[in-house]
Amino acid sequence: MGSAEDQVDKILNGEAIQVSGFDSSPETVRSVAIRKNVCYIVSAVIFNDKNEVLMMQEAKRDCYKTWYLPAGRMEENETIVEGMRREVKEETGLECDPVTLLLVEESGPGWIRFTFLAEVTGGSIKTTAEADSESLQAQWWDRVSPLPLRAKDILHLIEVGVKYKESPWFPHTLPVELPCSVICQRAMVTYAESTNDLWLMLAAGGREHLPVTVSGTPPSERSHTVEEAIYRLVKECMQLSQVKIKTLGILGLQHHGKDPGNTDGICFNTLLSIEHNSTSDASDGLPPVLNNDKFHWWKVDNDSLKDKILQRLASLSVVPIHALF
Repeated sequence: MGSAEDQVDKILNGEAIQVSGFDSSPETVRSVAIRKNVCYIVSAVIFNDKNEVLMMQEAKRDCYKTWYLPAGRMEENETIVEGMRREVKEETGLECDPVTLLLVEESGPGWIRFTFLAEVTGGSIKTTAEADSESLQAQWWDRVSPLPLRAKDILHLIEVGVKYKESPWFPHTLPVELPCSVICQRAMVTYAESTNDLWLMLAAGGREHLPVTVSGTPPSERSHTVEEAIYRLVKECMQLSQVKIKTLGILGLQHHGKDPGNTDGICFNTLLSIEHNSTSDASDGLPPVLNNDKFHWWKVDNDSLKDKILQRLASLSVVPIHALF
């Protein structure tokens, strides 16, 4: 697994680390299986040189002739990127490559949507003559002309795409193909009351490492994927009444999907910050006391590594993850 410094540097660079064990988990841990106890949605925001966005017209009876971003459920035996490319091709006729993951939205493990910023690499835009059960046609939308939308939730996705295209605030981030059997978080828990000192929480258990916390699996666990797992981890380590927890976003994620039922899980490499609840508790400059011997605070003395983390914290240079209620 390498030293703590090596692990942290890999995660900051968007790389992956094999999940070999869990430091916090529900009483029962079950492998997830796509379309059985998890549902992953993929969607794409694609612009042309006029800054128009690619849209598809729905063929489904319940939303017939309305418009939406190319999107759909992932299928067995495909990666997240493969699922996105397939949906774009089926619904618009165009081939594409991902530029970056733009946003992750989730409503528990039973529904997670991955939205990409992508670019066209080939194909021809679907016309009404090519209408099928996937879509009626596709077209470029100037985002001003009236267009009957299937739902307005995509407007925010398009806005994020426009914002990122104009001024990227996090590095290009794409899923890494590495197997995982569950939905979990590799938590980079930071404490930095000043720019002078930075602390990360590490787990023991063999070599010290960034802690991995497992999310519950439907139908027994219906709380949000990230928050539920992070809350449990922090609760096992420190007094919740004395700290503020902020889930800042995703530094990267790992998924494989090529062995259905065994590799359908996802590991989110998540950046968090911990703060004292009161200024008096923070006066000594030390992180909150940990009450679990499985974990300890590690002071980051490597200036280059510390600067990288502090920069990501200061600018929120992470892929946003939103919990939908």
